[in-house]
Amino acid sequence: MTIYDFEVEKADGTTTSLRDYEGKVLLIVNTASKCGFTPQYEGLQKLYEVYRDRGFEILAFPCNQFGNQEPGSNEEIQQFCQMTYRVTFPVFAKVDVNGPNAHPLFEYLKQQAKGALGSEAIKWNFTKFLVDRDGRVVKRFAPQTAPESIREDIEACLVNA
Repeated sequence: MTIYDFEVEKADGTTTSLRDYEGKVLLIVNTASKCGFTPQYEGLQKLYEVYRDRGFEILAFPCNQFGNQEPGSNEEIQQFCQMTYRVTFPVFAKVDVNGPNAHPLFEYLKQQAKGALGSEAIKWNFTKFLVDRDGRVVKRFAPQTAPESIREDIEACLVNA
């Protein structure tokens, strides 16, 4: 099984396969619009602009499970991301990342790259998962990890194709 075996819902309600991203390096992030880490959207957009022409994609999944920090509708989230941070990478429909209704994609990500002390649970918004071109989860980054600080890891995945 790889990341490409999953389907996800776009913000407009349609479904897409992650197979559409096959052969690309991915950074999958659970996001929120009203979080102390929300300014990371700016750093994520910069990473996207630097690396997208080399086969890098960021896939953002809004989540309202942490302090009710993503209360808006999918449409409101899209507007916020585009107007406030000029986000051009895909921001999908809201998902749960923990608990009985966790999206299967996030269940898979958590199993493949455990967090601190071997925990699978996602602790907060802006947890990031780096996926190589073969669809394998390479690394998990904590919410407080600034996007610009993971450039070397992204570069390594882009080079080791």
